[in-house]
Amino acid sequence: MEKLRIDKWLWAARFYKMRSLAVQEIDKGRVRINDVEAKPAREVKMGDTVTLRQGPLTRTVVVRGISSQRGGAPVAQLMYEETADSLAARAQVVEQRRLGTEPASSLEHGRPTKRDRRSIDKAWGDRWSASTD
Repeated sequence: MEKLRIDKWLWAARFYKMRSLAVQEIDKGRVRINDVEAKPAREVKMGDTVTLRQGPLTRTVVVRGISSQRGGAPVAQLMYEETADSLAARAQVVEQRRLGTEPASSLEHGRPTKRDRRSIDKAWGDRWSASTD
């Protein structure tokens, strides 16, 4: 097998859990082959460069193998090789996450207590809308 649809390859290489998820990401424009926006039926061959965005991370991989069957993770990792730039960017994102602040610590108040809820309801009175009519 020399060529394979990109959606099948992404699924077999374990970038996405289901082929339909791979198709959705491709349709959203988050997958490129050789710097050209891909469509689900676009064929990928060995040596192609695939760029895909997963959340805040952009990964660039070179296709090293083609398989239409989904195997285990060690087998799937043999199907591609991540570029050095992509690995460095991924390490930088991980480090930024580690050094970043905890989002929950910025919250001053959580859910209102029963007492707070009653005072909020009392402030609203009989009004059911924010309008002042």
